[in-house]
Amino acid sequence: MNSKDLTRAQREAQSMWRWIGRERPPFAETLGVGQESVWDYPRPPAIEAEPREVVVRVGGVEIVRTSRALRLLETASPPSYYLPFADATSGAFEPAPGSSHCEWKGAARYWTVLGGDTRLDRAAWSYDRPSSPFAMLRDHVALYAVHAECFVNGERVRPQDGGFYGGWVTDRIVGPWKGAAGTNGW
Repeated sequence: MNSKDLTRAQREAQSMWRWIGRERPPFAETLGVGQESVWDYPRPPAIEAEPREVVVRVGGVEIVRTSRALRLLETASPPSYYLPFADATSGAFEPAPGSSHCEWKGAARYWTVLGGDTRLDRAAWSYDRPSSPFAMLRDHVALYAVHAECFVNGERVRPQDGGFYGGWVTDRIVGPWKGAAGTNGW
């Protein structure tokens, strides 16, 4: 997304950030072989196809298995994984109350996630009508890894710190990332 294509609200949101993927801050961790830094991710975010297998289990039941996930990459956050609804078990997601708004992606809706005897209220979100640069997210859902067993290429995902962000942490990702105490200004 070109900066001249941004809306006024998006330009204002971007102006609040010192780090927008053009350079790493001095506190960024050093990369190891095969790793990527959250500080190299852009703002506004980028989307890329994730061909590695992603599996999600809730209540001991597999509810999603896909090799067609999308990774949303945004400065200072581990990737959020968006999974095709078509690859989810029937009945794994039911609409939940409430909504939120992302200055980049648009209006989000929330989902309750069901697996086995487990019910996770508002543990997932999606964009019915994402803004045009993020149209690929339509018909996909993202989950908070803190609530489910999530795996990427067989590796158990760890949730991003804090309760607001939905990034999935794997050994491939180097930070530090926002979400923990003291990181709101990043």
